[in-house]
Amino acid sequence: MIKSSYTTYATPRFRILSDDQIHEIHLASLEVLERTGVEVLDDEAVELLRSAGARVSNDGKRVRIPSYLVEAALRTAPKRVTLCSRNGERTVPLEDKKVFFGTGSDTPFILDSFTGERRRSKLQDMINAAIIADYLANIDFHMGLGLPEDVPAETVDRHQFRAMLLNTKKPLVFTAHDEVGLSDIIEMAAVAMGSREQLRQKPLICLYAEPTTPLCHSQTAVRKLLLAAKEMIPVVYTPAPMSGATAPATMAGTLTVSNAESLSGLVIGQLAQKGAPAIIGGSISIMDMRRGINCHGAPEQHLLSAALASIAHYYGIPMFGAAGRTDSKVVDEQAAIESALSCLTTAFAGANLVHDVGYVGSGLTCSYDMLVMSDEIIAMVKRIMEGIEVTPDTLALDVIDKVGPGGNFLLQQHTRNYFKKEHWIPELIDRNTYDKWVQLGSKTLGQRVNEKVKRILSEYLPEPLAKEQVSEIDAVIARRERSKAD
Repeated sequence: MIKSSYTTYATPRFRILSDDQIHEIHLASLEVLERTGVEVLDDEAVELLRSAGARVSNDGKRVRIPSYLVEAALRTAPKRVTLCSRNGERTVPLEDKKVFFGTGSDTPFILDSFTGERRRSKLQDMINAAIIADYLANIDFHMGLGLPEDVPAETVDRHQFRAMLLNTKKPLVFTAHDEVGLSDIIEMAAVAMGSREQLRQKPLICLYAEPTTPLCHSQTAVRKLLLAAKEMIPVVYTPAPMSGATAPATMAGTLTVSNAESLSGLVIGQLAQKGAPAIIGGSISIMDMRRGINCHGAPEQHLLSAALASIAHYYGIPMFGAAGRTDSKVVDEQAAIESALSCLTTAFAGANLVHDVGYVGSGLTCSYDMLVMSDEIIAMVKRIMEGIEVTPDTLALDVIDKVGPGGNFLLQQHTRNYFKKEHWIPELIDRNTYDKWVQLGSKTLGQRVNEKVKRILSEYLPEPLAKEQVSEIDAVIARRERSKAD
């Protein structure tokens, strides 16, 4: 038997925008760049743009970018970017609609899993976050998930990176204060990978940097973007607009501003180094007009993130998304709802590098409990995304015929072959009878999550770096702190 155009396997996906709508947003973004332009506060970047054909204002700040420069950047930017683990395994291939989840970064506060207190983040908190992220099976990459106050402010980014580098082997998405901080972090990563050339061949790190919405590229952000491009370090250069505040109140207008910022950053990076690995997208949401906050759990955030994923797929450029976060101040029912919806819709949309897992309190606070609970949610989402396999064996006609009306399938070999493969088995979600649940202590999901956090931190040891490598990494930080003191 032959079936024409038969799809053998499908996974659930959805799209917020049609092809025509995506094309309209693309054209609108080009119009913004040509007519309104962007502010670029770095002389080298301005000169790169001017030399390539952009129109620069008399004060040397406002740059209007012609469409052909955008089209050229889209042609030279890689269609896939692969991040590697510390031992060189190519674990995070950012391409097509492959989805990978990771933590967020730079929260000034932590919701302490041991005391329940919301307090300022410390360096040990960042170490703990990296250990937990390394342990969790559904966390694919790690960001800092904290901003320690107990280290020198001038080198906090280096200490933050060290805590990540020494306590997880997973790929790292990091922030840096400035160009000098980025240079130090690249040096530290090269030590871990063996050399700068090995770091290029097996990119362990990816820089996270931001333009300033609306339509501004600060000198600090651009200097980091240029250095990363020249070093061929993957860059997430992502806008973070708030609809109604730093972007129009309409979803389409917000997408246009965000996309124009992404495209202009892409142009700058590709002019600095053709083929420099870039990731677009954004952490994009709305401002709650009653409270003045950037909403992390709003349904519009899910819509906008899914729409950005469609736009990135249109360009063929890897996309940076956000999920696993909440506006709730604690890990409660609201947190579970907002994390689950964001993880599911982001996966459905096919965003590639999905960060912010573990955020509570609208991105100001990190929580190990939120991270662990969201890991379980992501496991459920991954099972949904596997879809349903339809083959002669899974249709099970012979087994159905053998069991017949009124029988059961429990003792069939077919059941033993397939139930572990097809049926997701939870670790934290409770499926016990009521009496069994009471016998086990009547624990809530929150209690079970908290117990797992404490168990990881008391029992799990991540794979260490060699002592000589740790000494070299520490020497980079010590050298910088001496220079700051002089």
